[in-house]
Amino acid sequence: MRFTLYWDHRSPPGLQLPVQRAIEGILGVDGALLGTDRLMLTGFDLVRRQYNAEVLLSRLDAVRRRRGGCNPLLLVIPDDIFVQREEFVYGLAHPGFGTAIVSTARLTNEFYGRRPCEDDLVDRIAKEGAHEIGHLLGLPHCPDRECVMFAPHSFDELDRKRKMVCPACTARLRIGA
Repeated sequence: MRFTLYWDHRSPPGLQLPVQRAIEGILGVDGALLGTDRLMLTGFDLVRRQYNAEVLLSRLDAVRRRRGGCNPLLLVIPDDIFVQREEFVYGLAHPGFGTAIVSTARLTNEFYGRRPCEDDLVDRIAKEGAHEIGHLLGLPHCPDRECVMFAPHSFDELDRKRKMVCPACTARLRIGA
């Protein structure tokens, strides 16, 4: 199994390969980079000033099918995203579509008034990307706060997660979830 990383042309440049390699290391699956053409994003909510992640995943599924892809596809965008009944989400996966999305909007240090750090951003994108791809591979949320499959409810919980899959989730991956 492999995944495809689709990096929006407006996302932080130069981080694609480090993120891809980190996700590969976390999940033990191969990845590939998809060219950064200009994807037409849909589902922008003018009131919230965010994109509806579920609408984006549906659009991404159409792109995946059009390109003949069957591998899980992860889109990384700089725009803030949400799902109904939530203020925001860092990312979202739709196993039925085989697509996932991660927003870098709330993953930067600058968003929280901290000093910029590219290494922190790569770490966070990789953890969230691996989390969402993990869902596409059949993994559920994990109660282990250090496992990449733990669902963080705050920035601090996200940073506390490690770039690893716990033994229980690793066993699920090996047996095909």
